[in-house]
Amino acid sequence: MPSETQQPQPVQSPHAPRPMGAMPASAAPAGMAPMGYTEASGGAAPAPADGGAAPAPAGAAPADGGAAASGGAAPVGVPANTPASASPETDATPADTTPQPISDAALAQVLAFQQNEVTEAAVYRRIAKRTKDAANRETLLRIADEEMQHARMWERYTRRCLLPQRGIVRRYALIARLLGFTFAVKLMERGEKKAQLSYGDLAREVPEAISIRNDEEAHEAALLDMLDEERLDYVGSMVLGMNDAMVEMTGTLAGLTLAMQNTRLIALSGLITGIAATLSMASSEYLSAKSEGRPDALKSATYTGVTYLVTVALLILPYLLFDASHYLWALGTMVLIVLAILVVFNYYLSVAQDLSFKKRFGQMAGISLGVAALSFVIGLLVKQFLGVDI
Repeated sequence: MPSETQQPQPVQSPHAPRPMGAMPASAAPAGMAPMGYTEASGGAAPAPADGGAAPAPAGAAPADGGAAASGGAAPVGVPANTPASASPETDATPADTTPQPISDAALAQVLAFQQNEVTEAAVYRRIAKRTKDAANRETLLRIADEEMQHARMWERYTRRCLLPQRGIVRRYALIARLLGFTFAVKLMERGEKKAQLSYGDLAREVPEAISIRNDEEAHEAALLDMLDEERLDYVGSMVLGMNDAMVEMTGTLAGLTLAMQNTRLIALSGLITGIAATLSMASSEYLSAKSEGRPDALKSATYTGVTYLVTVALLILPYLLFDASHYLWALGTMVLIVLAILVVFNYYLSVAQDLSFKKRFGQMAGISLGVAALSFVIGLLVKQFLGVDI
C-alpha cells in the first residue's frame, strides 16, 4: 500500500504580487501608511472592496473629531512620533488672571468705587438721551463707556455685578434739565475727585487703582472739556445782567427805604425803575454785540434782559410781602436775597466753568452790599437836607 505522501506547501516568492490590503506594516515605506490602512484609526483594517466605510478598530478616533482613545492616531498637525502629553492643545495652560484676595477694608472701598462707576455711567447715558447736539451726545456716551470699563476692573475683585442707584440717576438727570448737562456732570465729577484721595492707599492691594485714577484725571477731564453748551456761551451776558441789577437795584431800594419808609411806595418806585433799567440794559447789550459784528446779538441781549428782570423781581418781592410799616424788615430780607442769589449764581459758575467760588463771591458781595450801604446813607441824608417827608 503506497504510503501517503504530504502535499508540499507552495512557497510564495517575495516578488510575487500580494493581495490588496495584505502588505504588512513592516514593508511599508517610511512615513507612508500601508495600503488599506485608514489614517483615522491607524489600525490594520482593510478598506472593503465596495467602497464602504471600514470598521473602526478598538481605540480609533471617532470620525467627528472626538478625542482618540489610547493607541489612536496623533492629532492633525502634530508629528506622528510626538507623545500625547506634548500636544500643544493639551499642554498649554491658560494664564491665571484672577486677582489675589484683598482685605475686607479694601474690598469695601472697591465695592464703593464700583457702585460709583456703574451709577455714573447710567447718569451719562440718561443725559445723553436728552442731549440734542450730536457731538455732545457722543462725548457723553464715550465717558459712560470709560466708566463701565473701570467698573469691570473693580468687578474682578468684588466678583459682584452691581446695578445703578436709580435715585442718584434721577437726581442728576433733573439737575441737567434745569441747570444744564455741563453743570450736572461736572458736579458729579467733583464728588468723584474727593474719592480719588483714597486711591493711593488702595493701590497697595489693588494695583489697578493708580491706572484708574490717572485715567479719571486725564481722559475724562479732556472729554468734559469737549462739552459745549449754549447757555455757558452766554454766561458773560448773564453776569452782566445780574451784577448790574444787583448793584443798581440794591442801592436804589436801600435809598428809597430810608427816603420813603413805606413798603408799597418803595415797591412801586423800585418796579418802575427796574423795568426801565431792564430795557436799557438789554438794548445796550444788543447794540454792543451788533457793533462787534456778532450774529447772536439778539440772543445775547435776551439773556442779559431776562437775568436783569428776574433779579429785579426777587429784590422787590420783600417789599410786597411785608406791610407798609415794616420797611426795615423788607430791607433786611432784600439783603439776604442778594446774598442768596450771589451764592447760587457763583456756585453755578464755579462748577460749570471751574472757577474759584470764594473769590468771585467775595468780589460781587462786596460791591453789591457796599453800594447798598452807601445808597442807604445817601437816602437818609437827602431826606433830612431836602426836608422831604412822605
